[in-house]
Amino acid sequence: MSWLRKTYDWIEQRVQLEEPVKDAALHPVPRSTASWWYVFGSAATTLLILQVVTGILLALVYVPSASEAWKSLDELNHQIYLGWFLRAMHGWGSNFMVAVVLIHMAQVFLFGAYKFPRELTWVVGVFLLLMTLGMAFTGQVLRFDQDAYWGLGIGASIASRVPLIGGALVNLLLGGPIIAGATLSRFFTLHVFVIPGILLLCVALHIWMVLKLGINEWPMPGRVVRRSTYLQEYHDLAHKDGVPFVPDALWKDLIFSSAILAAVAVCAIVFGPYGPTGQPDPTIIQTVPKPDFFFLWLYAVLSYLPPSLETPFILIAPVVAICILLALPFVAGEGEKSWHRRPVAVLTLVIVAVAWAIFTHLATFTPWSPEMDAWSGDPVPEKIIHSAAPLELQGAVVFQAKQCRNCHAIGGMGGLRGPALDTVATRLTEDQLIRQVIQGGGNMPAYGKNLSPPEVTALVRFLGTLKPAGQLPAIDATQKQQAEIASPKQ
Repeated sequence: MSWLRKTYDWIEQRVQLEEPVKDAALHPVPRSTASWWYVFGSAATTLLILQVVTGILLALVYVPSASEAWKSLDELNHQIYLGWFLRAMHGWGSNFMVAVVLIHMAQVFLFGAYKFPRELTWVVGVFLLLMTLGMAFTGQVLRFDQDAYWGLGIGASIASRVPLIGGALVNLLLGGPIIAGATLSRFFTLHVFVIPGILLLCVALHIWMVLKLGINEWPMPGRVVRRSTYLQEYHDLAHKDGVPFVPDALWKDLIFSSAILAAVAVCAIVFGPYGPTGQPDPTIIQTVPKPDFFFLWLYAVLSYLPPSLETPFILIAPVVAICILLALPFVAGEGEKSWHRRPVAVLTLVIVAVAWAIFTHLATFTPWSPEMDAWSGDPVPEKIIHSAAPLELQGAVVFQAKQCRNCHAIGGMGGLRGPALDTVATRLTEDQLIRQVIQGGGNMPAYGKNLSPPEVTALVRFLGTLKPAGQLPAIDATQKQQAEIASPKQ
């Protein structure tokens, strides 16, 4: 075996990894931290590796094209040997990863592990949580089925509400004003390259800081963190009552990570992969799209909020929550770590967990904000069409038959996803209405391929009647000015 030793020595002389690896493996940790409470970080890293490996294998088959994405996933499910299992491992691995990261964050918060000198470790952990949620959302979009299509529409609608940059943000995410082939390319790039790259860099930095600063000791009541004395106290604790990380702490990490991988495999076998459901079709709106499990709470909150509070909540609440998480270690960087003497921290964690569970449960039967049964409700109000011309009546029939009221309300009846149309004729000219119907815009899909020219004409004529009595319809000021210039002066 001398040739193996010579090969090893030759490589080690050039890369010099032996000493750093030994330092990392044998560095002392407080004996109390070599427990089952400290295994969630390693499990999250293991699940990330699973996601990277299964994601690479899926990328060999998946085609990020509007016309081919659904077909490639269907092929994985039914034609490629164990393709369904690969998809199921990736999908359930994503759910487990989000769950483990959330539990790890809760444990770090409860144990006060964000306090000095681990403030930056906590900050990086917050970004890891956000990137993990970003991976989950972009992964759902790549399924590109009905749920993914409408879910992306909701996401684009939320992005469009950002002041000043909303429109540009939607174009950046979707690759244009509507959901199309460029949209999948953008989200494929985010899901496969951008977010995993950031995740891996953050994980490397997170692990580096854990190695350099040490694993947080067990939070004992009365053991107070002070910036002036903590580093020396931790050093003394780790060396006087410490054990090497390998093997005393590592074996628990390995057992727990193996159990998590086994649980993912069991779920994959028993429940199978996520979707895809029906092929995406913006004209089929008799559907109740819901996000994946960890976003259900947001779905329920937005369903229950009054329309006037929806936009403020979307724009303000996430920013406030992230700022609180980032500021926490700098505001409460000293003091008690033990949850026995931090009742406010315990109560906060309990309230958040209970609220999340309640809203997630409600989301299993909460209707989506567009009333998806609006097509079976009352017909177009009679007062709107009692004096309509034949072409306008035909447009009202198209409006009802194509189920436009699933997203738009008239007379207080209909969906809430799009704006109410009672005064649409005062906001948009006939040309603008035609363009909106045919090309779509914002979070409204394009219907140019699903309506014949006579249907578009009739629909726009009907929409042109939707204005308050006595109020003039919208006009194109440019055309009016040109007409005045062209007309002979009296």
